[in-house]
Amino acid sequence: MDKYSTEFYGIISALESQKNTLQEVILESCVFSAEFEVLNNCKNLETLRILDCDRELLKILDYNIITLEIYYFQIDVSIIVQILEKIGILLQRLKVVTGTVIREESLLLEALKSFCPNIIYLYIMNIGLSTQLLELIGDLQKLQFLSIGYAYNTPKEERKIRVMQFAKILPSTLQYLDIALDKADNLLDSFIDILLDHCNAPLKKLLISNLDNERNTKALIRYCTRIRTLNYVGIVKYHDLGYDIRNELEKYVTLVPYQHIVVNC
Repeated sequence: MDKYSTEFYGIISALESQKNTLQEVILESCVFSAEFEVLNNCKNLETLRILDCDRELLKILDYNIITLEIYYFQIDVSIIVQILEKIGILLQRLKVVTGTVIREESLLLEALKSFCPNIIYLYIMNIGLSTQLLELIGDLQKLQFLSIGYAYNTPKEERKIRVMQFAKILPSTLQYLDIALDKADNLLDSFIDILLDHCNAPLKKLLISNLDNERNTKALIRYCTRIRTLNYVGIVKYHDLGYDIRNELEKYVTLVPYQHIVVNC
């Protein structure tokens, strides 16, 4: 759809003829229109991506989908909770992208814990490593892909403890962990060693911002030696890596630019 479309010239209604075959819909910058109700007739619709659309649009749709992506600069948690309750156990992949810290994040986390136990892919930006988040991750026994954007500049010692708890709670099903979200710097950069030294999850892919100190590189080597499942480390600042560091680490794991191994839902 064109940006901020208000007239759809029957395009949405025409989807009625595709109701038995349509599997994915991307709505971007659309305002509310009753025409969108036709999507409720698409019984094989599995993937829905709602990007910066009129919030009223979220309320009219009946959901029977597996993959949900939501993008707003500031999300309305109350509406997201309603959506999660409707989708329930069918939801396997969720991506929530926001430009600001998620307000009422506890309500979002509680909804995920209560209604969506079958998630295998979870991507959430601008959230804290709260006790509630850690409990949710621990409860998601099918989780394979986790991407977390940490948003709170808490005291260093508190962050260290949270990262340690986070590492310990990661489920044995987890194969992919992204703590960079394509950002060159993030608040967890200083604690990669803590994360790796306390992580027992059999990761195959790890995505981080950088490896700019000896403490973190040694922790990565220890993790590779101890767990022996890690195949790739994707690094946002890949081209800033020194030759000696790269040469030493590639005895244990393959280093690649972040974008080469990032997984989208």
